[in-house]
Amino acid sequence: MSSPYVLVLYYSRHGATRSMANQIARGIEQSGVEARLRTVPAISANCEAVEDSIPVDGDLYCSEQDLANCSGLALGSPTRFGNMAAALKYFIDSTNSLWLNGALIDKPAAVFSSSSSLHGGQETTLLSMMLPLLHHGMVICGLPYSEAGLINTRSGGTPYGATHLAGSDSNLPLDETESSLCLAQGKRLGRLARQLQA
Repeated sequence: MSSPYVLVLYYSRHGATRSMANQIARGIEQSGVEARLRTVPAISANCEAVEDSIPVDGDLYCSEQDLANCSGLALGSPTRFGNMAAALKYFIDSTNSLWLNGALIDKPAAVFSSSSSLHGGQETTLLSMMLPLLHHGMVICGLPYSEAGLINTRSGGTPYGATHLAGSDSNLPLDETESSLCLAQGKRLGRLARQLQA
């Protein structure tokens, strides 16, 4: 049996959500739990388009077993008209067998997102990611207001989960507050995964 891990599953088009995933993974590992970074392939309206089974660069694609065997989940997506990206939704929509056997019940989950503009749908994107996790029976954990960054932020960060303002060209790096909120979310998720598993 493998050691417990928290899965950090994300989709990132320009790298902003991937940067957040890396910070959340750091926070998870600082809590004393292994973090496993995974992504999903892009999807296309062109039915002939096929992705390689291993990405050219970056993290591996998530398998159903990665999700089934995790002790907790951090789920991240850029905003797409106030919703999660289609590639991530496509993967989540394929997890019916995990729902049928209750594989994710009582495991903690957190969500995170990035948008090009400050009011680009960050919070509704987070909520859209929570819905299937609630159907899976997961325990949703957000960011408490004991995190000072939520009060002081001038860019990303919500009580629903960490967020990032990537800018109109999607090239702004995480600022200090966004990074600290990602770390805090990862630490909290890792701590809860340990407690709930016990």
